[in-house]
Amino acid sequence: MYYIGAHVSAAGGPEKAVANAKAIGATAFALFTKNQKVWTAPPLTDETARVFINACVEQGYAAAQILPHDSYLINLANPDPGKRRVSVEAFIEEMKRVSRLGLDRLNFHPGAHLNQVLPEVGLAFVAEALDEAVERVPGVRPVIETTAGQGSSLGATFEQIADIIGQMKRSDQVGVCIDTCHIFAAGYDIRTERAFVETMERFAKTIGFDKLMGMHLNDAKSQLGSHVDRHDSLGQGNIGWEPFRLIMQDKRFEGIPLILETIDSTLWPQEIQTLSDFIITQ
Repeated sequence: MYYIGAHVSAAGGPEKAVANAKAIGATAFALFTKNQKVWTAPPLTDETARVFINACVEQGYAAAQILPHDSYLINLANPDPGKRRVSVEAFIEEMKRVSRLGLDRLNFHPGAHLNQVLPEVGLAFVAEALDEAVERVPGVRPVIETTAGQGSSLGATFEQIADIIGQMKRSDQVGVCIDTCHIFAAGYDIRTERAFVETMERFAKTIGFDKLMGMHLNDAKSQLGSHVDRHDSLGQGNIGWEPFRLIMQDKRFEGIPLILETIDSTLWPQEIQTLSDFIITQ
């Protein structure tokens, strides 16, 4: 089954995200479990966790349909040891919040080397941080998101993500999220069927679809290979509808959260319906 949704607001409590997802006809959703622009947040109470878990059960959302995202402040590749430690601890706290909510994955950006160390050093820092995280919070898998490669951000190539995974001692405990806008801005063309097939074959050979635990479905205001992260509504940017049709007819993308982060939330119900209409039922 294809799980399609959007990154919805959790303002007022994580259970609000469940209602917001249901309201747009989503069968999947993403959320922040805390304010993504601050380092700390009050711990989740037993009651908050209970209400969220019950809401998910009542509305038919299993953990495999939900893709929580960590704070944008976290940088696991930070070359400064003290600042990197702050990020690692913050990431582990977010992993604990995810676990408390009965969820099994946490989407994150791999971070940036800030032009202070070589990229490969930054990748090693990320791998080390992830090994610590999965050891301290078993049952939750970090999900590495592909990036546009803006600035000194890591993760713009499948090879860099494969490098992180390859350096981990517990690589079986990590997943990957493909963001269509990000890979397009990073230089992976997906606009035609041929280009889409070639890019996904490269992903399969370099990382493997067994690692895919989520997708962000976004069109792009930015150009191919621009390394500029600018999302757009589906069919309104430089990518177009074709790859999204192909995704919804490819069984490799079943069973994971397919999440819209498009720029006009009023279009989410329509985008979800269009994506659903692409599915070919057997």
